[in-house]
Amino acid sequence: MLARLESIEERYLEIEGMLADPDVSADYSRVQSLAKEHASLKNLASLSAQYRQVTEDMEEARRLYRDESDREMASLAREEMTALAEQKERIETGLRAALLPKDPNDDRNVIMEIRAGAGGDEAGLFAADLYRLYTRYAQRKGWKTEVVEASDTGLGAIKEVVFQLKGKGAYSLLKHESGVHRVQRVPVTESSGRIHTSAATVAFLPEAEEVDIDIHPDDLQIDIFHASGHGGQNVQMVATAIRITHTPTGLMAICQDERSQLKNKDKAMSVLRSRILARETERRNAAVSEERRSQIGTGDRSERVRTYNFPQNRVTDHRVGVTSHALDEVLDGDIDFLIDALIEREQARNLQVVGL
Repeated sequence: MLARLESIEERYLEIEGMLADPDVSADYSRVQSLAKEHASLKNLASLSAQYRQVTEDMEEARRLYRDESDREMASLAREEMTALAEQKERIETGLRAALLPKDPNDDRNVIMEIRAGAGGDEAGLFAADLYRLYTRYAQRKGWKTEVVEASDTGLGAIKEVVFQLKGKGAYSLLKHESGVHRVQRVPVTESSGRIHTSAATVAFLPEAEEVDIDIHPDDLQIDIFHASGHGGQNVQMVATAIRITHTPTGLMAICQDERSQLKNKDKAMSVLRSRILARETERRNAAVSEERRSQIGTGDRSERVRTYNFPQNRVTDHRVGVTSHALDEVLDGDIDFLIDALIEREQARNLQVVGL
């Protein structure tokens, strides 16, 4: 690890020198590339310098402890060694996390899809609860949300909703939320008080940029129609809803939430690009594909990543074994403790893979 840290510091200083070079600064694209690399190495370079300094300080404290004849001074040196050892351990923890391979999609915005699964009307009501949960979480983070497509029953239930989450680190925080979410509660219509179990599926896709994937215009089938339902209550005389189909893959995206045909087309293309990018990523990496399929599942009640139990006011994430009895707060978007636990699990797995 020490050799790797040394090379990182050298590269960081090298980039600083290049950015100060007038010949380099004249090349805008190169400056952009170097600035991005410089920013990605800044935290590691800082931690590396701290690690080197604390290691030197520990050696000095150890030397003083060995050589000092004054018992009081030796005791102070020993106390300093203890404090420095704790500091070194904290820095090492930060370094291990910083040295982990970074998901290239972590800084992207998110396309989120929530669909009612098994359970009839209750599943649709639960899908609506999850939609509110994640929009409230986005508000807490200061992110922007935009609905792309929604299908509801008119009874407060959602069959399907697709929306964008735009904010720093959105994908890195929410990517582990994909999967089947299960709810256990007594429906309003259940006179006997019997607990009903239903489910909804949640999927997160990193939002793709135009440069990420090449889509030929001839491969697109674009249909224009009148909006209806969510986003189309005030139906205009001019059709504005857009359906775009990518004929080589059969993937499709619909947007009817905006009154502008152009805005609907832009949103639909954003979703379509993200779905095509996800398909391509899965095709290149069979392991990733299998993991994503296992996360999203089929929507059957027996599959779940998390259970929301209303009678017991309980939420349990089955992957990390974390349970909370503050269901109301969770449904209001207070899910940082669940997300932190899932991120820690991912980091622990990655540490094992890279041998740190």
